[in-house]
Amino acid sequence: MRIGNVLLENNIFLAPMAGITDMAFRILCKRQGAGLVYPEMVSAKAIHHNSENTKEMLNFSEEEEPLAVQIFGHDPDILAETAKYVVSRGAKIIDINMGCPAPKIVKNKDGCSLMQNPDLVRNIVRTVVKEIHIPLTVKIRKGWDESSVNALEIATIAQEEGAAAVTVHGRTREQFYTGKADWDIIKQIKRELSIPVIGNGDVFSPEAAKQLFEHTDCDAIMIARGSQGDPWIFRRVLQYLKNGELLQEPEAEEKINTIIEHMKMLIALKGETIAVKEMRKHIAWYLKGLPNSSAVKNAVNTLVFADEVEKVLKEYLDSITLS
Repeated sequence: MRIGNVLLENNIFLAPMAGITDMAFRILCKRQGAGLVYPEMVSAKAIHHNSENTKEMLNFSEEEEPLAVQIFGHDPDILAETAKYVVSRGAKIIDINMGCPAPKIVKNKDGCSLMQNPDLVRNIVRTVVKEIHIPLTVKIRKGWDESSVNALEIATIAQEEGAAAVTVHGRTREQFYTGKADWDIIKQIKRELSIPVIGNGDVFSPEAAKQLFEHTDCDAIMIARGSQGDPWIFRRVLQYLKNGELLQEPEAEEKINTIIEHMKMLIALKGETIAVKEMRKHIAWYLKGLPNSSAVKNAVNTLVFADEVEKVLKEYLDSITLS
């Protein structure tokens, strides 16, 4: 698949997720076949004000290439300035977030708030496209709420102003992540646009991925929450789409080994103190569905050293293997 002039290995992508898609997790997903990975979305204002913490979010490895970076903001000139900086850091695709529903984002007129101002959307896309030589894409939602569904209008504006692709999440801002994603809006936009349309929403299994493709005829799929604790979903989706084979979910041993590998990678990136704390949520996701895992999750939430976490995990693995 191509987005602009960027050739991708496949059309199953990892979505940017705040506090989740750091380099360690991106690499794990890439190794499982993700065709495109995104860091956490980056604040254009923070880059403009030279935030070192934000700039650190743009570190990546060759293993992740080609990398797409999602930026957010509402000032066309600052977004263009940030896009140019991100290109200088090695990004191959720039995405502008127009779909984030988080209150702290929309109250600053960023994220999904932009969909309420089509003229501003046009100005943003036009301004940024002029300043970069790599593909610009846009991520949107169905609309702000059910009384203002305007995803097709926004997607059309993006295409008219030079966007190379559009990602559509089939929920309104009012829904956040509740209810069911409306795949019909993705289908409608795909039917009307000539640029690639990436479908997003409710893909938690290979079967759902296939259903989304068949229902919407979209060009690619972006997986978000479905990847949490499950980087293997990319390999399983690709295999299912290729020949209908439904690979088994990983056994407990592979999950535990991956948790430990994930933690070690995170320690190398962020240090032990931060890594162990950040791994708590990942461990809860990885262990979901495994027998008697609640006690392990509770224990891990009290630990501060990696060797303690590893010891608890290995003892847990031994206990369920012997039972």
